[in-house]
Amino acid sequence: MAEHDPPTHGAWTLPNLLSGLRLLGVPLFLWLVLVPEADEWALLLLVVSGLTDWLDGWLARRLNQTSVLGQVLDPVADRLYILAVVLGLALRDIIPWWMAVSLPLRDALMWLLVPILRTRGYSALPVHFLGKAATACLLYAFPLLLLGDGEGVVAELSLVLGWAFAFWGIGLYWWAGILYTWQVRRLLATTERRRGRDLSDA
Repeated sequence: MAEHDPPTHGAWTLPNLLSGLRLLGVPLFLWLVLVPEADEWALLLLVVSGLTDWLDGWLARRLNQTSVLGQVLDPVADRLYILAVVLGLALRDIIPWWMAVSLPLRDALMWLLVPILRTRGYSALPVHFLGKAATACLLYAFPLLLLGDGEGVVAELSLVLGWAFAFWGIGLYWWAGILYTWQVRRLLATTERRRGRDLSDA
């Protein structure tokens, strides 16, 4: 688990600006899906978001512009896009509501662990490969399900692949959450509680 470290750069870096632009696309995506139901533009926006997601991480490493803000913005943007997509698809009756609720519920449970981590001097959970795989599955699943809301061979194939990625993604997402919870439990058992100034600076 990564302790609270000072940023290596300020907030105004190119990777952070790209992450900020991704965040601005979240309400635009919801509007495209729900108001004009412009699915083609919504899908294009998701593709652009995925490209900028990869690009901001690559630039941060390439230009040595990593920062605490960037480490926060990137996963927040991913979570908000997933939330926006499941909300939009549920309101369009493309996916069931239990699926739309299960993902933010898991994220809410993870956020509840953060105050516990801070008592041990940590500010975030470690990034686990399983969590990355789950997020990747979900980021594939929901655009495919949106593309599957139509007619023809492409729509049918997209629907099958979309549901496969969705079930795998949700399963892995919750399994990663269970692993994170277990890691926090072990941390509590093996690490002393931080007090006073150390805790306030965590």
